[in-house]
Amino acid sequence: MVTVEQRPAVRAGRPPRRTSIQLKYVMAATGAVMLLYLVAHMVGNLKIFFGAEAIDEYAAWLREVGEPALPYETVLWLVRVVLAVSVVAHIVSATILARRARRARPVRYAHRKPVQGSYAARTMRWGGVIIALFVVYHLLDLTTGTLNPHGVHGEVHANVVADFAPERWYVTLVYTLAVVAVGFHIRHGMWSALQSFGRSSAATQNTLKGVALGVAVVLVAGFLSVPFAVLTGLVA
Repeated sequence: MVTVEQRPAVRAGRPPRRTSIQLKYVMAATGAVMLLYLVAHMVGNLKIFFGAEAIDEYAAWLREVGEPALPYETVLWLVRVVLAVSVVAHIVSATILARRARRARPVRYAHRKPVQGSYAARTMRWGGVIIALFVVYHLLDLTTGTLNPHGVHGEVHANVVADFAPERWYVTLVYTLAVVAVGFHIRHGMWSALQSFGRSSAATQNTLKGVALGVAVVLVAGFLSVPFAVLTGLVA
């Protein structure tokens, strides 16, 4: 019989397990918010295939939605605030969990046994850094127009065409690498989120991985279709 005296003492300063689980829930929930935003953003981008008027009117509608009940751009700014909070919470949670994982094994093994894992799982950290840097550039390029060669507010079609023009092939290359990194991040993150919410079992592992891969491929293809359409002259 185990008495109170025989129970192992809790290590001082050790965070309770439930806190780490809660952080995983935060990562999963904020990841879902960002995924929904990416889907909506991709659908909006595809309007460029319907002509300049279609995508420019869509961009104007995003700023006017909610009027006159709400002031101009209110809904758009609410979306931006929710997205920004989600990004910060996601990064903070990931950082805390990563530090706890390192503290749990302070001494590296002399001979580490190879662990099977996907490319995305092994590169989630630096992939996240690449994505964060790209988001900053993307905002300065196609949101504020600071780095865009056209950079006229409201002229979305003209800004996109100027940005991904054939002579600016290097912009398309960087955009492609960043979007592919997003795809890997989504693929692994979505699968991990489903596990965090208890939606995964040994019998459904492959199915969940297939769904996550499918969503990632669709998003990558959708986002890359725009710059490559401009690069090849399909959109001009």
